[in-house]
Amino acid sequence: MAITPETLTPVAAFALVGVLGVGAQLLAWRLRMPAIVLMLAAGIIAGPVTGIFDPVREFGALREPMIAIAVAIILFEGGLTLNRKSLQDAAVGVRRLVVIGAPLGWLLSTLTLHFVAGLGLETSAVFGGILIVTGPTVIAPLLRAARLSRRPAQILQWEAIVNDPIGALAAVLAFEVVGVLRASHNLSTAIGETVVGIGFAVVVGIAAGYGLVRAFQRGLVPEFMKVPVLFTVLLAVFALTDNTLHESGLLAVTVMGIVIANSELPSFEELRRFKEHATILLVSGVFIILAAGLNFAELSALNWRAALFVGAVMLITRPATVFLSLIGTSVPWRERVLVAFTGPRGVVLVAVAGLFGERLVSLGVSDGALVAPLAFVLVAVTVVVHGFALRPLAVLLGLTGAKTPGMLIVGASRFTTALGATLHENEIPVLIADPNHGKLRAARRQGVPTYYGDILAEAAEHRLDLVSYATLLAGTDNDAYNTLVATDLAHQFGRDAVFQLARDKDNKTRHALPATLGGRAMVADMTYGMLEQKMYEGWAVRISRLTDEYLLEDWRAQNPDSMLVAAQRKGEDLRILHTGENLKGTEDMQLIHLSPPRADAEAKVNAQRALTDDPAKEGPSAS
Repeated sequence: MAITPETLTPVAAFALVGVLGVGAQLLAWRLRMPAIVLMLAAGIIAGPVTGIFDPVREFGALREPMIAIAVAIILFEGGLTLNRKSLQDAAVGVRRLVVIGAPLGWLLSTLTLHFVAGLGLETSAVFGGILIVTGPTVIAPLLRAARLSRRPAQILQWEAIVNDPIGALAAVLAFEVVGVLRASHNLSTAIGETVVGIGFAVVVGIAAGYGLVRAFQRGLVPEFMKVPVLFTVLLAVFALTDNTLHESGLLAVTVMGIVIANSELPSFEELRRFKEHATILLVSGVFIILAAGLNFAELSALNWRAALFVGAVMLITRPATVFLSLIGTSVPWRERVLVAFTGPRGVVLVAVAGLFGERLVSLGVSDGALVAPLAFVLVAVTVVVHGFALRPLAVLLGLTGAKTPGMLIVGASRFTTALGATLHENEIPVLIADPNHGKLRAARRQGVPTYYGDILAEAAEHRLDLVSYATLLAGTDNDAYNTLVATDLAHQFGRDAVFQLARDKDNKTRHALPATLGGRAMVADMTYGMLEQKMYEGWAVRISRLTDEYLLEDWRAQNPDSMLVAAQRKGEDLRILHTGENLKGTEDMQLIHLSPPRADAEAKVNAQRALTDDPAKEGPSAS
């Protein structure tokens, strides 16, 4: 049965929002496009274009509270990502963009709205406060797609999340002033109440965050109840503070998230991952609902000045705010340019702008009706422009990971060093990490990038730019550690891109691990000891290129004993081959394989062994 406005029940409407939102994200991943753009298009097509889905009709009075709660959860999850240790050299830039950039952006946005968009000073001041927001709901998907270097990504992420509630509260303060001036009430009293409300939100957010941390650390909440308790406290904090001062709930939940993120809570990762999944669903849903609720009649009220306003915000107001805020800092000019010309707006701007536009109209400010359509146009344009331009701009400025993502190898050995050297020689990004400095010596001699330290340590997370690596190989001599590394980093790399050397006793029932632990096996189920023995016997990691005249079948015929390790098609990511995978070769593909020694190499190995008094000492130790 076809979906029509008459057949769309509230339950079907929820399902449609989920299908459109998640479907758009999945399609964007497959097409390597910005997900936000497809979600925006899906919402507009389902809403004003076809009329199938109307959020106001389907959800009624629940629409606004639904969006408000979703935004609160999104901001809380954003706060959970703001660990002060992750800032490092980006701290100064973030601090400037918050302390100086927020009020400066408010002022410049107000002037732009008044002189370019033609709005009155009252509406400009309120709307200008909201324009401080750069949209964490948009930044996160864009950063995921653009694969920026660590520092500019941190600056954009921190600025978006921290300034989000500040922008909403700036609009609250400006609106209170407008209300007082129009009603001839006491201005100092109104400002005092706003300041008290903000202070109350901060105190409640800190208290709730510390209270949850202490309760979790003391075992007062069982493991299976931690997420439900977290959600309940989050909603209670948001409702309590928002009732005291409208929009202060966003500040409270953001502060609460930051407190928990910096508490070194043992169960923090489980909480954060669950929140990330919830946030993806909420961002999808909110974008679909807001896009579907677009009113073309309101947009028709805009004139040519709206286009000038959008251009001025993107090309003058935002860059001026960033450049002036970062004067005298150590942030490189390339990063300043990237941050200055990256200011997408998102869910919070549309939601808050619509709310205050209606309130301004109720106070008798007629041009308040233009706030919502202007906000939506700004969001739509910045989402599309930055969605498609961020990655090319970052590439132009040299602020992205490698064009072709490579491999992160954990554990330096004869095999992994040879594999790393082969990849490095063929300009495929590779990094070998090992906590044993001596084991990295051979890799360093061959010019292979190395990291001395434990890859699971917090320092590695904050110091390494992992965006250059799409696959992970855990190849140490410790099977248990390999399993731990593969399990812990599977969330970041994706389970299909995490591999480890075969375990020695994995074929025995009492030692076999469940599918939820570890990575996929590779190199024909070869263990660490087997691979080291092969390397000792003179085997080598080599690369062969397929062409239209030299096919995979030809290579197999010439190399019957070789074992495939990885493959890469022209213009695509490196792909490690898991055990049992049936590779289909094509032209313009290169094969990375472990092959037996050639005749000349074998003679050289035998000669070296003859000169060794005790060849056994040169062989691999048992793992």
